[in-house]
Amino acid sequence: MYAPTLLQRTLKAPIHCSGVGVHSGRRVTLTLKPAEAGTGITFVRTDVPAHRAVVPARWDRVCDTRLCTVVGNEHGTTVGTIEHLMAALAGAGIDNAEIELDGPEVPIMDGSAEPFLFLVDCAGQVDEDTPRRAIRVLRPITVSDDKGASATLQPAVGFSINCEIEFASRAIGHQRFALSPTVDDFKAEISRARTFGFLHEVEQLRAAGLARGGSLENSVVVNGDSVLNEDGLRYEDEFVRHKILDAMGDLALAGAPIMGRFVGVKSGHRLNNLVLRALFADPQAWRMEVPTAADWASAEWDDQPLAKTA
Repeated sequence: MYAPTLLQRTLKAPIHCSGVGVHSGRRVTLTLKPAEAGTGITFVRTDVPAHRAVVPARWDRVCDTRLCTVVGNEHGTTVGTIEHLMAALAGAGIDNAEIELDGPEVPIMDGSAEPFLFLVDCAGQVDEDTPRRAIRVLRPITVSDDKGASATLQPAVGFSINCEIEFASRAIGHQRFALSPTVDDFKAEISRARTFGFLHEVEQLRAAGLARGGSLENSVVVNGDSVLNEDGLRYEDEFVRHKILDAMGDLALAGAPIMGRFVGVKSGHRLNNLVLRALFADPQAWRMEVPTAADWASAEWDDQPLAKTA
């Protein structure tokens, strides 16, 4: 999404990994494969019949956002926990790829996008002989809930993202982060931020038969005002950086890079998807176009506080 090339890009060669699904606890093998220009990102479940196997990675295929982002097709085939992989592909500038997996969930790996970014780097990238297209935001679109959370897409130069979170736990508190993520910025500033949760929530999920693959090896766990991971945090504000990672993965389901600014205040997967649905529901709010180098040369972002805090 943020690579300087103006041509569509895919992988040079297939590459695979194996890991555990954070919710199912099942071991999954995943293969990233090159794909033709214009095909976008698609998931292919190799453990179901071929006629039910293909699930496009698109905003209008999102069918669940309660614990992660899940996409599905008309046959009821689903793929869950796609956001970290989608963020890695977007952050690396991959437009087209086929993702084969033999289970219902992308492996959680270490809870960040870094392992997937490493796979993309190992596979290599190649430009395709087709111009990249992008979605230009033409007017502000905002969605919100009754708990003070909101997600907004605004017109802007290039792409930038600004997120703010606040939790009662002193381990997190109020955090805000903003950037216009180039490939190098994504790798250094965002990709290593891990998913996080609270110990009491993990216990409740496991009692309900969920989070079976979750552990301190693939998530940051907070208990009261303390982080339980022995090695601590990868960034002082790792929590809000992971929210940016999630948002980038969810926005990648737009199907093309976005030219605009995303502003998230306590937002999550649900609002991230709803803001895309609201954008595409308004034909006056966006336009598909072929960007020029100038469109990405000087992305702008607002580093001002997004919400009043106590």
